[in-house]
Formats: sequence, structure tokens, C-alpha cells
Amino acid sequence: MKVKPLADRVVVKALEAESKTAGGIIIPDNAKEKPQEGEIVAVGPGKFEDGKKIEMELKVGDKVLYGKYSGTEITVEGKEYLILRESDVLAKI
Repeated sequence: MKVKPLADRVVVKALEAESKTAGGIIIPDNAKEKPQEGEIVAVGPGKFEDGKKIEMELKVGDKVLYGKYSGTEITVEGKEYLILRESDVLAKI
């Protein structure tokens, strides 16, 4: 990956939203909700607080849940990613 996040930031690749409901109804692309789960593809080195380095809890490959409107969307080599702070991640799956 050409993007290296700084401090306590992570780069997330959003997982695809479901295209079919449990009842079998196909959802068109423009009606799908924004995904809230993804996979970590890059992790920053951590941050310094009160002169001490705080290590990252997340690592590359972790599947995570994050807020619907959190982070900043970027496009790298034609693929869409999301950069967000580690604190914006709600949970590991």
C-alpha cells in the first residue's frame, strides 16, 4: 500500500454491503446503505502522550466496525479506502 497512516490512524477497506435481503430481494447499488465494517490494511506507529509512546491495539488484517460517517474517504490506485483514528473504531469482529 502506498499510503502510510501517521500517529494513531488506520486505513480501512470497507467490506461490500449486502446486495440481497434475507427474503431474497435484490437491493440496487444506489439504495445500499454505507457499510460500517471493514478490514484494516495499514496501521500507523502509535501516538505519544505525556512523553510515552502508546502502541496501537489494531493490526493489519483485523476486521472492525466503525461509525457510519466517521473518517475520511480516499481513493488510491482506483480503490476506495477510509482513514480514521483508532479511537473511531467501535469494535473488532
